[in-house]
Amino acid sequence: MTKDDAKFAHSLLTLYSNLYLDKYSKAVTVNRHREKWAMVDVIDSIGYERAKTLLLYYFQCNKPGHPLQWFYFNFDKLDEMLKKIEEDKDKRARMRAATKMMMEGKA
Repeated sequence: MTKDDAKFAHSLLTLYSNLYLDKYSKAVTVNRHREKWAMVDVIDSIGYERAKTLLLYYFQCNKPGHPLQWFYFNFDKLDEMLKKIEEDKDKRARMRAATKMMMEGKA
């Protein structure tokens, strides 16, 4: 593990702690030494920016307690779900634009 890997992992763990505090109004205890290894694996799999996006999305989901271990074991499923949501949003925007153009052409 490089210094950058550790830095990014600690950054995501801080984000997780802050999101947890915002959601539940209490601090969560995280063993940063142990958890950084798992977070580095997540970063290696999907990249830092995507991991950050998924952590933010994770706290928008209705998952009681938002355990960090659940995130580690299911980040790939969250990634798939978020990709589908983003694709659907893009498809709907294109359909709205096409409908708008069609309606303006008839008016």
